[in-house]
Amino acid sequence: MDVLETSKLLDEELYSRQLYVLGLPAMQRIQGAKVLLSGLQGVGAEVAKNLVLMGVGSLTLHDPHPTCWSDLSAQFFLSEQDLGRSRAEASQELLAKLNGAVQVCIHTGDITEDLLLDFQVVVLTASELQEQLKVGTICHKHGVCFLVADTRGLVGQLFCDFGEDFTVQDPTEAEPLVAAIQHISQGSPGILTLREEADAHRFNNGDLVTFSGIEGMVELNGCAPRPLHVQRDGTLEIGDTTTFSHYLRGGAVTEVKRPKTVSHEPLDTALFQPRVVAQSPQEVHRAHCLHQAFHALHKFQQLRGRPPKPWDPVDAEMVVDLAQALESLKGTEGEPLEEQLDKALVRRVALSSAGGLSPMAAVLGAVAAQEVLKAVSKKFMPLDQWLYFDALDCLPEDEEPFPNPEDYAPVGAGAIGCELLKGFALVGLGAGGSGGVTVADMDHVERSNLSRQFLFRPQDFGKPKAEVAAEAARRLNSDLQVTPLTYQLDLTTEHIYGDNFFSSVDGVAAALDSFQARRYVAARCTHYLKPLLEAGTKGTLGSACVFIPHVTEDYRAPASAAASEDASYPVCTVRHFPSTTEHTLQWARDEFEGLFHLSAETVNCHQQALTSLAHLDESQVLTVQQVVLGVLRQRPQTWRDCVLWALGQWQLCFHYGITQLLSRFPPDKVLENGTLFWSGPKQCPRPLEFDASQDTHLLYVLAAANLYAQMHGLPGSRDQTALRRLLKLLPLPDPQDLAPIFSSDLELASAYAEFGPEQSKQLHEALEIWTVGPPLEPLTFEKDNDFHVDFVAAAASLRAQNYGIPPADRTKTKRIVGQITPAIATTTAAVAGLVGLELYKVVGSPRPRSAFRHSYLNLAENYFSRWVPHAPAIQKFHHWKWTCWDRLEVPAGQPERTLESLLAHVQKLNGLRVRMLLHGKALLYSAGWSPEKQDQHLSRRVTDLVLEVTRQVPKPGQRVLVLELSYEGEKEDVTFPPLHYKL
Repeated sequence: MDVLETSKLLDEELYSRQLYVLGLPAMQRIQGAKVLLSGLQGVGAEVAKNLVLMGVGSLTLHDPHPTCWSDLSAQFFLSEQDLGRSRAEASQELLAKLNGAVQVCIHTGDITEDLLLDFQVVVLTASELQEQLKVGTICHKHGVCFLVADTRGLVGQLFCDFGEDFTVQDPTEAEPLVAAIQHISQGSPGILTLREEADAHRFNNGDLVTFSGIEGMVELNGCAPRPLHVQRDGTLEIGDTTTFSHYLRGGAVTEVKRPKTVSHEPLDTALFQPRVVAQSPQEVHRAHCLHQAFHALHKFQQLRGRPPKPWDPVDAEMVVDLAQALESLKGTEGEPLEEQLDKALVRRVALSSAGGLSPMAAVLGAVAAQEVLKAVSKKFMPLDQWLYFDALDCLPEDEEPFPNPEDYAPVGAGAIGCELLKGFALVGLGAGGSGGVTVADMDHVERSNLSRQFLFRPQDFGKPKAEVAAEAARRLNSDLQVTPLTYQLDLTTEHIYGDNFFSSVDGVAAALDSFQARRYVAARCTHYLKPLLEAGTKGTLGSACVFIPHVTEDYRAPASAAASEDASYPVCTVRHFPSTTEHTLQWARDEFEGLFHLSAETVNCHQQALTSLAHLDESQVLTVQQVVLGVLRQRPQTWRDCVLWALGQWQLCFHYGITQLLSRFPPDKVLENGTLFWSGPKQCPRPLEFDASQDTHLLYVLAAANLYAQMHGLPGSRDQTALRRLLKLLPLPDPQDLAPIFSSDLELASAYAEFGPEQSKQLHEALEIWTVGPPLEPLTFEKDNDFHVDFVAAAASLRAQNYGIPPADRTKTKRIVGQITPAIATTTAAVAGLVGLELYKVVGSPRPRSAFRHSYLNLAENYFSRWVPHAPAIQKFHHWKWTCWDRLEVPAGQPERTLESLLAHVQKLNGLRVRMLLHGKALLYSAGWSPEKQDQHLSRRVTDLVLEVTRQVPKPGQRVLVLELSYEGEKEDVTFPPLHYKL
């Protein structure tokens, strides 16, 4: 097989999100891969789209069959104008436009052995069994990875044969474990103690590890991988260290991932001895029955020359008979499997097998594309060997015809949002006379979007995502009624997305990238009693959930994920006692904010009017001082000035500052209880010596000087050679020049003097000097700006060196500090397809809870799970029962009712005393109010009382006031349903 030359550089900006999933070596292998795809119906189009978006080197299309009307329901590259043209020719142009770096070719002849030898991977979709067996045999013989993907109605099939000796270089998505070292003993075995005891439990016996950054026992640095053994006390045995030098300090231990080898059977064997992906014996049996159903469908096609007619009981019974007549399946050891064929399951498959559904194509096409990427990148474990996916739960239980979707409203035009829009357009959602789709997204198209969001093109950069996506969706279905909105959906825009908006939609499809946004949208859906289809991805992990009023539970963000999103670290820990890589990154990010944003804003404020520093906290005062009281006591005028300031900043942060900290807290300092001050998570730091020959030192100065120059409107420089020459000429800043900064580092109150009037006067005088000149440019951190990321990466790495903490590389730094969620097109397409399947159930007649499915998948580890959502939790208070979907609804009436009249409608509480609140303020508070005051309030109109208590009037278009009820009396923590007072 041939591999494309990969001399061209990888476009890291374009593939930034998937680089965090796959890594650079895997992406380079993908970029050099050659793939043959035969079959360009729905599944084939999905496979092709995903492979081109993700940057496969070359994709050759094969499908000489003419386009027909039925293709248009799931093949989004085809239109009415393509009827009669071969599917491959009609699809090529639009596919090629998705990614100019991918060669998209067409093969118009037969598939021959000579042709197959030119590819690393061959994929057949919508193919006959005879063709699959012929091509599969040739591919297995020559070591070409071979896949079969197909859907029949609501059932999908995927087969993989990567050969008898396929090596997976990196089996999992998880990053190698890295842990900081506390101590290593000399002996046989040597005992390694980790800085954080919890880290020891993340390693397993037999794990291979390597070492870096150790001082003293340097023989371990860069050594060949060593196996370890986890001790009960949390220490790790690492082999013989008897002859090694004495351990001094620092260092990190890093897990070494082991390659794995898999062996696949050829299709002619696997057809009768299938290994299926399943999570339970019941799933194995169901997969075996679906396997036989597919085989029987091929037999039917061979005998009748056509597939079974839709919902034809005669054809369906013939398929069942053919399935029963098939040779019994065999187990892994060749033994016959004693299983009963589920005839009812096979019958339902046959009845619905004629349909081609866009959501099913999306799911199978995504998983198939991921398997192609596994084959060429050798990243992640491939399927072993058959996957069957069915969504027969979409069928009405009484087998009525499929419902026709009419009205629905999605939210979002990100990666998942684009996939949802594509699916909605293909199934005709919102294409009816009164239907419509609203796309809400406030973001603009960026280059990194193009590798996952196929509705966008390079010419769309900078345009609103919602508008571009809406126009692209209309091109897929000209009847689609789609309205773009470019406003963020949150508390600030409830005048836009208010009562009128939500009353006009029948449901919401949410594809949001933060749990805060998800919680807000879910709360709005609960408030307005709207169905919510919710999807999310992170790398190869994906989920799709459905929430139906009064039928299922409501949305709840995972506690761990929500907590990590809002995580913060103590300021004192970050500035003086870091112990983790995350601490160093937070410190570096804070440095950027203080040095290049806050300081510029402070100087600009003093230009307008001399203001007090009282609004700044201590750490902010310190960062302002670092700019105006550092090496330069006036504004820089040249590039040399900026470099001198950056060098002084380096010395302050990584040498002088650490030296001063150690003078306050010496390495041997002992606390009153006899323990060392520098122990446990508090690691004793050491000052660094500046060395321009070290890349990280130079990178810090280069980035800091350029950012400082930009802030002052001066030209910068990228010339590292010239910078090294300049640094040799510049003297290191005198510590006395930085003394004012040292004397006012105030965060440890027990160790530092108070920031008094003298220091304040000194800082004000310095600021007055700096106010002479044009305003400074406050810099806002941008994850795609090289100097921004370089500064944070270098600063964090140097800080890590100070404290002996494993540093983060630039890629990890950008992901964490830029809050980038790893993402790839395959997972995105799969979850969008899963959402589309639930859509069929939502828009039809009411369905029982048993019809709906939550879904979770892990494409890296071949884990697929679907389950029935929980019922809404029932809450009780005395005899009263309710769920999260219930509320008390009370009309305002004409004339408007008084508070006393409103209370009369709340008799379900059996006269129990309650308090009634709006926006947290009491309208009625029975305890503690005098009878006179109580009576006075009871006689007031509700809206008058609202205005008096909250100082707010109902917003234009607002239809209800939501009042909170809480129990006043016994000590019970009860959250009652909201009271909706209809205006």
